[in-house]
Order: sequence, then structure tokens, then C-alpha cells
Amino acid sequence: MLDSLSTRLQSIFDRLGGRGRLTEENIQEALREVRVALLEADVNFKVVRAFIDRVREKAVGQDVLRSLTPAQHVVKVVHDELVELLGGSGHRLTPAPHPPTVIMLIGLQGSGKTTTAAKLARWYTKQGQHPLLAAADTNRPAAQDQLQTLGGELGVPVVGGPGQTPLAICRQAREDAAARGLTPLILDTAGRLHIDEALLAELAAIRKEVLPHHVLLVLDAMTGQDAVTVADRFNKAVGVDAVILTKLDGDARGGAALSVRSVTGRPIAFAGIGEKTDALEPFHPDRLASRILGMGDVLSLVERAQEGVDQTKAEELVRKLREDAFTLDDFRDQLRQVRQLGPLDQVLGMLPFGKMLRAAPKDLTAESTDLGRFEAIIGSMTPDERRSPEVINGSRRARIARGSGTTVQDVNRLLKQYAQMRKMLKQLKGMEGKLRLPIPRG
Repeated sequence: MLDSLSTRLQSIFDRLGGRGRLTEENIQEALREVRVALLEADVNFKVVRAFIDRVREKAVGQDVLRSLTPAQHVVKVVHDELVELLGGSGHRLTPAPHPPTVIMLIGLQGSGKTTTAAKLARWYTKQGQHPLLAAADTNRPAAQDQLQTLGGELGVPVVGGPGQTPLAICRQAREDAAARGLTPLILDTAGRLHIDEALLAELAAIRKEVLPHHVLLVLDAMTGQDAVTVADRFNKAVGVDAVILTKLDGDARGGAALSVRSVTGRPIAFAGIGEKTDALEPFHPDRLASRILGMGDVLSLVERAQEGVDQTKAEELVRKLREDAFTLDDFRDQLRQVRQLGPLDQVLGMLPFGKMLRAAPKDLTAESTDLGRFEAIIGSMTPDERRSPEVINGSRRARIARGSGTTVQDVNRLLKQYAQMRKMLKQLKGMEGKLRLPIPRG
């Protein structure tokens, strides 16, 4: 998430911190580098100019230069301004005084509206509410079938089918939600490849008829400045209350995330961080700013861990780490449980070790790790081999490969990743007292 920008900014401030005593020229030079980094990250140039001006005004002063830790003061100024740029305290959707709360999703085709509608439904279900989905996208083939399938998987009812107009579907959905006591009502409207008059007229008619409490624009974060341009046009033509950024986990630059609020005046409410229906999170400007600057996002990691990690197993792992007794059986358990927290590169990105994340073994953070194959390999080992992998020589590797239906290269890869994981856990072990639960999961 914003890895390229994060790496650039951390490198700039590492060099600034290495100077010890700072001069005004040092800070100006660093800010010029920050400006270039933001522009290369596809952040709107007007946003960059205003951001740098605000940072310069606060960072170039005698109070900073005379402090014992001037570089840290500069980083704090940048962090605070990033938080403000991203939306300050964040934006939460308030429920309607009289249910149902109606949430209307709009956006271009391909931005991820239908999947986001299902993600929102799942998120509200986890909050103890009972949502209703409206399949009002009659323009894209199979959009209604997709939402019906997702709703069925989540146990969330879906209104709308072939032969109905989008307006009729939304009207019926509102009536059904009120009659059945379901809230919120989430409207999945149609998109187009480009904004056109027919699309805007359809959305305006739905908004006028159904009177949604929240109009949320779904944007693909990976399209950068194009997403910001789309947001500006939708906001002026239809009216937008907040934004949902999809595919933020794959956005290495950050142009959309860092520009959309300043350009449109509308906050980011949620962020999509994966393809599955549980990959949606409320957007926290302060947490993302901390991650960009390598400070981690421990709060989000703890929240994930509280939902998906077995506390007893976590405490047992901490004990094994202290005793240096991390076995291949433990490695298998960790691979299983870490999937509940999300991809490992995301988990590591939430830890306050920017340098360690950049140096993390690529094999460990790869999405393509074949857990099923690894389980088969470990299952083909003897108890002694799982406890003491160093005894696994060439002949044993060949036997394990035959028994698991894999290759010796697969066995070697597993043992290599186990060794890398063990080494990294030893490095993180010193932080367990501060972070308690999440660290053992990495």
C-alpha cells in the first residue's frame, strides 16, 4: 500500500536524520525531494504545492532548528500535514434517524462497485445490522447475477432482476427495506466506461426519487489522477458525500488517496484492500499517514488480530519464541492463521519497521505461497523432522517430495522460507512486549 511513495519518503527522512544538526538549507533540500516524490506518485500538482508550502511554514523555524531532535520535528510536521491532507479525523457514515439508511454507490464501470456493495453489506452485518442490497446495475451484463451470488454467499437479501428499470428497482428496494425492517439499504447503480449524459441523468433520477442519505463514489485508487478527475466530475454533476477507494492495497504511488479530498472537498470513508468481501476497512487518515512514513499501523493490526487470532495459540507461540523452539509444525500453524489477518506483506506493513519491511524476503511476502502444497510437504515429514529440520538431508528431501506429491525444489523452498520466517521472528521478538499479540502472527 503506497509502497513506492513510502520508500522514497523514508529514505529522504533517514538522510535528514543522519545529518544531526540541521540548517534551513538542509530542510529546504529535503522538502524539494519530498515535492518530487509526491509528484512522481501522481499527486495533483496543486495539492503538492499547497502541502509543501504548509510544511515549509511550520518546519523552517528556530523552534525546530534549535530542538534536540530537529529531524523528528520535521517528520512530525509532515505526518500531521499528511493526516490533514488525507481527511483529518476521518469520515463515518451516520445512520438515518428513521431506518432504512440508504447508501447509493456510484462510479465508472470497472471501479468495483458491485463487489464494494457486497463488502459494505458484510461490514454492516459484522456490526450487527441487517442490510439489503439493490441490484440496480442493468447496464453491465451479469452485474445483477454477480450481486445475487455475492448476496447469497453472505446471507444478505438482494432486490432486483431482469426486466426492471434501475429506478423501479431502487424504489422497490426502499419499500422492501422499510417493510422488513432492514438497514442499511445499499444501492448498486450502473456505471459506464466514461461519464456521459445518460449515466448522469439516470443517477440524478434515482437520487431525486429515493433520497439516499449517503452518496458514495467508488474509485479505483490505482488509476491515480484519472480517479481524481472522475471524482471531481461526479461531485459537480451528481453530488458526492464521500469516497470509497478500491484496490488501495495494490496502489504503490498514492495519487488518488492523497489528492481526492483536496480536489473534491469530499472525504474518504472506506478503503478496499483486497478482492474478498471481508477486504474493506474504514479509512483512517492518521493510520495511513503513519504507514507512509514507516511508523506502522499497530491499531489496525490489533483490530484484525482480535477478530482472527486464537489468544491461547498466540501466547503459546510467544513462549516458544522465548525458548527458540519454533518448529515446522508452528510454521504451518502460522501460515494458516496469518491468512486470517490478510496477506503477509500487508501485516508486515502495519509494523513500525519500514526498513525491515523493505528487506523482508520476497518469498515470504508473495501472494502466491502455496499453503496446500506446504501442508502436504510438512505432513510427509516425520515428527523428528518437523521438530529438527536440520536433520533433513538429500535422501530425506527426496522421500518427503515423493510422499507429498511435490518436487525436491518445493521441499527446499519450504525449508528456506521456514528459515527466513524463523530469522525474522527472532528480530521481531524484542517488540513482543509492546505489541503483544500481532507480532507472533508475522
